[in-house]
Amino acid sequence: METINAPWVSDLGNGRYRNPVLYADYSDPDVIRAGDDYYMTASSFNHMPGLPILHSRDLVNWTIVNHALDRLDLPGYDQVQHGKGVWAPSLRHHDGKFWIFFGTPDEGIFMTQAGDPLGKWSAPHLVKAAKGWIDPCPFWDEDGQAYLVHAFAKSRSGIKHILHVCRMTPDGRELLDEGRLIIDGTINHPTLEGPKMYKREGWYYILAPAGGVSTGWQAAFRSKSIYGPYEEQIVLEQGNTLVNGPHQGGWVETLEGESWFLHFQDKGAYGRIVHLQPVEWIDGWPVMGQAAAGTLTGNPVSEWCKSESSGTGTALPAAPQTSDDFADGRPGLQWQWQANPQDGWMVSSHPGPGLRLRCAPLDTQRLYDAPQLLMQKFAAPAFTARVQITPQFSARSERAGLVVLGHKAVHVSLFPGEDGGLCLGRFESLPASPEEEVEQECVFTDDFVKLDSDAVYLQLTVSEEAECRLAYSLDGESYTEIGSPFQLKEGEGAWVGAKFGLFALGCGPANAAAEHGYAEFGRFGVQTLKLNN
Repeated sequence: METINAPWVSDLGNGRYRNPVLYADYSDPDVIRAGDDYYMTASSFNHMPGLPILHSRDLVNWTIVNHALDRLDLPGYDQVQHGKGVWAPSLRHHDGKFWIFFGTPDEGIFMTQAGDPLGKWSAPHLVKAAKGWIDPCPFWDEDGQAYLVHAFAKSRSGIKHILHVCRMTPDGRELLDEGRLIIDGTINHPTLEGPKMYKREGWYYILAPAGGVSTGWQAAFRSKSIYGPYEEQIVLEQGNTLVNGPHQGGWVETLEGESWFLHFQDKGAYGRIVHLQPVEWIDGWPVMGQAAAGTLTGNPVSEWCKSESSGTGTALPAAPQTSDDFADGRPGLQWQWQANPQDGWMVSSHPGPGLRLRCAPLDTQRLYDAPQLLMQKFAAPAFTARVQITPQFSARSERAGLVVLGHKAVHVSLFPGEDGGLCLGRFESLPASPEEEVEQECVFTDDFVKLDSDAVYLQLTVSEEAECRLAYSLDGESYTEIGSPFQLKEGEGAWVGAKFGLFALGCGPANAAAEHGYAEFGRFGVQTLKLNN
């Protein structure tokens, strides 16, 4: 098998794969097949571009090929909205088009579509303005009627545990009624959400997670009528495995008729990583993973045979992009901003390779809430990331560096010294509480290192259990750790795993007439960390 330089590869090269297939935070995944190709999308919350589009030929080897959403043109999303934005999308291929329906918890349900998933997607169309309507999934029946099933966010609507279905225009642009309750999970399936609707052999199926993100199970419901009544069955649960809360995802069939289920597992700081389960239909129920004889509830598999349709050599080993040469002066598809991107954040034209980020003014008091952080997902249980930074500062208030963000933001920042030389320090930024008044974080500190260089290499090392170390080097070979190791956790109420990346910003008052400095970032390299165990 051809090897690739990626921090995590699921394909074992012998016709088998290991779980997770994606050791990265692709929350609430949904998957479809179009011909020989599989496509996946996932929640993106406040991070832009949003709605990542991943492609595979075998459900195991995935790469990022596009984003369906360049920005979220809603009030407030030019600023960071932790935990808001795009929740639990559904991806479908219907009538020669690719469709994504998604909800934002405070605004409503939206739809975007494209003729080519690798091309330009349409501007999101507001299907239903509503607060707390989430997790929408469209369904087109054989008689031409269209429907939308969805859940509710109690934090916004006061409603929980139930699923509704609405009639919908076939063009997906409008709901035709206020919906009917079809499943109430209050007793047997609390925190019922994330429904996906399908039809198979005359039965309507709704697959939906219940029991909570980190502790729940995958439920299946079936009926001969779209409005019910629905029978129910738990088809996937943790059992005695290490895969907690195995649920929320999508069912897909191969050309040969094999069934598979792609779902997430909550992995704390690493976010909601993605597993692939074989599916066997038993007595009309989709039993996922591996089940004991005579049962209809499966448990997650740690390793399994790849799809028979994947054949030999049809899908080379692949993984979502992490390292980046910035060859055209722009970030690759793995990168996202913390909010809608602004024109002034990058220097778009400059000689040679490398990424130039302009020291645009920081319009918040905390780096944690800076929209111009350019970040990507944790990519493996253990990895290192390195980058060379050459700043060209124009004011003492400017900063540039490497940041890792979870329940707090820890960053190594370069800044100008009083004598004009380059200095380096490590800082921490915490989320602000509503009652707290804070001073500007970008203050000078006595705890810094003076550098006899115009450029510096910065390094992040993540070991298992998300223990992080930050270091610097002047030659790219010998690194000096700065500060103590720290354990990172996922952001409180943000619904996303930890991220890491780059920034350049100015901490002084915004001045539109000022000529801001910039920082040039060389190759960003991410690789597996070999552990001694």
